[in-house]
Amino acid sequence: MNRVPWIVQAVLAAVFLFAGGVKLVTPAAELTKEIALPVAFLRFIGVAEVCGALGLILPGLLRIQPWLTPLAAAGLVVIMIGATVVTVRVNGAAMALFPLAVGLLSAFIVRGRWRRLPQ
Repeated sequence: MNRVPWIVQAVLAAVFLFAGGVKLVTPAAELTKEIALPVAFLRFIGVAEVCGALGLILPGLLRIQPWLTPLAAAGLVVIMIGATVVTVRVNGAAMALFPLAVGLLSAFIVRGRWRRLPQ
């Protein structure tokens, strides 16, 4: 049963590495074309997404500080709540299903990994 959370974590890590990486390398004019948010804020979100992706995988893989995994997933839940709200306001509810699903998967990791921590 431990395989399902690892698969979800790997998929989420890939999604957040890609999304964060795009926010970090895209030119400022292109980044703010559709969303009227400050470039510095979008870059900060990109850094947070990349760090969250690493936090989903590395603590469990290296068996160092496993409590960081649910903490990283919780931070990503917060980011995806914001992404869902912004997507609803800019593109409508139908387009917000993807960030909502990613946020729910991140919440699944928070719940599953938090319960498995040694007491």
